[in-house]
Amino acid sequence: MSPRDDRAGFELALAVAEGLLVDSRTLLDGDLLRRASNLRAVSTVSVGLDHIDLEAARERRIAVTTTPVLSDAVADLVLALMIMLTRRLPEAARAATSGRWSQALLGNDLGGKVLLLVGFGRIGQEVARRSLACKMRVGYWDRRDDLPLVEGVERELDFEGALRAADFVSLHVDLNASTAHLIGSKELALMKPTAFLVNTARGGVVDQEALRRALAEGRLAGAALDVLEQEPPLAGEPLLSEPRAIVVPHIGSATVETRAAMLELGIDNLLGCLHGDSGRYAVVDPRRPVSSDLP
Repeated sequence: MSPRDDRAGFELALAVAEGLLVDSRTLLDGDLLRRASNLRAVSTVSVGLDHIDLEAARERRIAVTTTPVLSDAVADLVLALMIMLTRRLPEAARAATSGRWSQALLGNDLGGKVLLLVGFGRIGQEVARRSLACKMRVGYWDRRDDLPLVEGVERELDFEGALRAADFVSLHVDLNASTAHLIGSKELALMKPTAFLVNTARGGVVDQEALRRALAEGRLAGAALDVLEQEPPLAGEPLLSEPRAIVVPHIGSATVETRAAMLELGIDNLLGCLHGDSGRYAVVDPRRPVSSDLP
């Protein structure tokens, strides 16, 4: 049973817990963390942190760690989604199984197409390497300066100009106050009507209603989403029946190998924190000054 199913029981257990192992479905808000009087460490089996109130964790001096070992799995999914979009694979599969056998479902090559990566952390860099192997032209936009050089990848300083030039836009940013609805009506209007949007980051990075309108009106060729603003989606969510959209149920890290590695690292992180060593994967580390804890 998840904390969402039994909030009262979860709070009762949390009142005596010193360590907590969670995933991205467990909401740890400030009120909950402030009442967890014995809690010293939270290890989340995820990379995203939008389910944890980090300021409350800093205030309580609770260590928070992540498991950034899913880059390959997510990057593989991004490439798969781009191919599904450009080669019209869902439409082709439906045609074959419904008796409409046709070799006239023309798609496009990935080679020569312009890919804009919005965010260039671990996952974005792995997507870049795979896309270069497909002979794509790859650029990235990121607010941070301390990012590694990847041969063949250009840094884009003009976000709006990069959106205009892109054939594919793939999102790889955390969800926080500065990235909420980073892609909205204005940004979608800048993109080519032949362009595709891929989101494997967090649903809230995209204004979902603005995206639905852009797809329904033919102002965007298609979108592939591994994440939605509401998960699971409400009954009747329009994007689920939008023919230009591919939606999969948040499976970016869903391989046997990756999930096992994430769980193992999550347990190691938690044990390390409880023994006084927050380790290299801490985004909140009580041993450091607060100013250096920023994720």
